[in-house]
Amino acid sequence: MVTVKMLKPYYVKTEEKYIRIILAYQYFSIIMNKKVYQFIPVKSTEVRINRKTKKIENIDDVFAFQKGKEVLTISMSQLVSIPGFLEMLHRIAESYYLPEDTEAVSDQQRALDQLISELEYENVRRLIDKAIDNGDKEAFLELTNTLNDK
Repeated sequence: MVTVKMLKPYYVKTEEKYIRIILAYQYFSIIMNKKVYQFIPVKSTEVRINRKTKKIENIDDVFAFQKGKEVLTISMSQLVSIPGFLEMLHRIAESYYLPEDTEAVSDQQRALDQLISELEYENVRRLIDKAIDNGDKEAFLELTNTLNDK
């Protein structure tokens, strides 16, 4: 059973499409067969995540870990199957992700705002009709002023 003991980025670099989490000695270690292996940058040295889809792009990369003279190599596809590894990566990268499609969100928000305005307008008109039916002149004047202000 392999578990991640520690995962801290050496530094994080953002590009237009990717978040690059750069790894270095003493910042990434795993536990395998009750032994702690330290990351060594002899093969891959970064995790590349798509800023929009939040998916790891370099899934075929291989990472090396060392304990004494013993060196293990583990592929990114194996690392992502380790419990907690993806959570740690996403916690590191979350502040660098691109926001959801803001144009689509703002179009939806405008449509929702328009619908709410129309419903409020129709509600005031119903209340005016009710004030007329009840002969409530004060409510009628207040509601018509409200309607005129909108």
